[in-house]
Amino acid sequence: MSENRPGPVVDTSASRHARLRPVAPRDVRITDDFWAPRLRRNREVTIPAQHAQCETTGALRNFQRAAGSVGGDFSGRYYSDSDVYKWIEAASWSLATDPSPELTDRLDSVIKLVAGAQDDDGYLNTYFSVDRVGERWTDLVVRHEMYCIGHLVAAAVAHVRATGQTALLDVALRACTHIAERFAPGEVPGTCGHPGLEMALVELYRTTGDERWLTLAAWQLDSRGAGVLDGSEYLIDHEPVRKQSRVTGHAVRALYLYAGMADVVLETGDEELRTALEQLWADLSGGKTAVTGGVGARWDGEAFGDAYELPDRAYNETCAAIAHIFLAWRMLLLTGEPEYRDVVETALHNGVLPGLSQSGTEFFYQNPLADAGRHRREEWFSCACCPPNIARLLASLPGYLYTTSDEGLWVQLYIGNEADLRLADGTPVHVDLATELPWEGTVRLTVTPEAPTEFTLFLPVPGWAGADVSVKVNGEPVTVATDAARVALPRTWAPGDTVELTFGTEVRALAAHPRVAAAHHRVALARGPLVYCVEQADQGDTPVADIRLTGAEPWTAEHRPELLGGVTTLTAEASALGADDGPLYRPFHNGPVAVAKAQVTAIPYYAWANREPGAMRVFIPLAAR
Repeated sequence: MSENRPGPVVDTSASRHARLRPVAPRDVRITDDFWAPRLRRNREVTIPAQHAQCETTGALRNFQRAAGSVGGDFSGRYYSDSDVYKWIEAASWSLATDPSPELTDRLDSVIKLVAGAQDDDGYLNTYFSVDRVGERWTDLVVRHEMYCIGHLVAAAVAHVRATGQTALLDVALRACTHIAERFAPGEVPGTCGHPGLEMALVELYRTTGDERWLTLAAWQLDSRGAGVLDGSEYLIDHEPVRKQSRVTGHAVRALYLYAGMADVVLETGDEELRTALEQLWADLSGGKTAVTGGVGARWDGEAFGDAYELPDRAYNETCAAIAHIFLAWRMLLLTGEPEYRDVVETALHNGVLPGLSQSGTEFFYQNPLADAGRHRREEWFSCACCPPNIARLLASLPGYLYTTSDEGLWVQLYIGNEADLRLADGTPVHVDLATELPWEGTVRLTVTPEAPTEFTLFLPVPGWAGADVSVKVNGEPVTVATDAARVALPRTWAPGDTVELTFGTEVRALAAHPRVAAAHHRVALARGPLVYCVEQADQGDTPVADIRLTGAEPWTAEHRPELLGGVTTLTAEASALGADDGPLYRPFHNGPVAVAKAQVTAIPYYAWANREPGAMRVFIPLAAR
């Protein structure tokens, strides 16, 4: 990698089997009124607060202890190193788009701590550095040694791509060399109870060009199903990855593993792995994904449930929604298919964003679709995987807005921005994208190539837009097929050419598959890319549990800048049950249930639990017919 060359989050620029190539976060500046303040808060509030948490919990001190500069006991969980590595990654991507001398100094200081804790043989894990040396590599099932190195490698790759500096990359290379010598491909099976290193190794290969890391990643995948992890289905060791077709086990671990499989396919074209991925995706999207893009139904083990097991109180870990994005993004790069783009958009707005408070300093670990008012965000967790995961995703978000291919330029997310991009042949193109999304379905792009240039501009038609789409190029209407999931505009683009898109943002009442028992005779509300919920704070004296809809209400959308940082609310005349002091169970009655008129207000799901505690529900019961 050349010095100071900015790089993308997932670099498929030389991946022979990739359909698309992402752009570097540094090349995109997010400017809109929805996402720009969130990225600024992430940079100015969340990332500094998380550094302070790493100090308070002792996670940073653990590295000093491993280096011999302080004494005392190890602090936190045995995988607390990963909290620090994810913070490094978040800080690095933040610096890619917004240079900061203060953050640079703080990041350099942390990297020095990490480097000082590494053993001469490359081993690095502060839990085992001082008083558990003899236990190293004796518990792949539980102890997360490879998982932590995976986050180290991801941080190192982000750091070199964002800053051009290789200090942390050198540490990561020594750590991976140690693993490759200990678990030699083709000789010593080895894989971790918590995947994550597989993705990172492929990215290390993309960064260095060294085939050892791609080989090691594939070896870790193929070490599964051989009993290395006791054959555990929960740890996705129950059968070889090439034979898997059913999404199961711990949700984050499974999706990190599948994302690693996708990375290997992008580089090798492995048909067996690709077939397995397609079958796993079909199982995931066909019966194991919440309407919000959240995944992982069970609180028991943070795990996937059976098909259509999607309860109101689903676990839906924030990290699992992020892992869902990681997998969908790689499948999009592999295939270019719009269904994967839609998943990225849905999970980002409704699976990840709820995990962060308006203040930027409190977080959800779980994201249930109904609550009685007791589930609240917290500043940190003893298992603190989710907060820095949110920070690193938001910091890298500019890198998810565009991709390129030999044909031209692809818009992937309609987020307002200014971008300086290069086509596949190196032609510079400046893009200004302005949008009112997620509140209103208007998008305007101004395309400014260095000189008139022939290429195709690909624009997604989000799944939520349906057939209500209009497109104009320089003011002239363009015909769009009613079933189109993408608009392709091949032409010679001149500086200042404009494209205007308008998408319908009618309120949609969404019903679940009839086998989803928890959503039977209920609907969820959605508008544009956002899923909505009803929260007690907006319902006056009407209990959330008593609200009933017909599913055909005419909803009034009103943007309220003063509410929850500025949201568009949905209001309708619906109905509510009357008071019922009867027994818990009673003889079935096949007639109508008495209801009274009630005004109902819905807010975006991502914004709930930012006010006084109260009941919340995404799927709302329908009135008895």
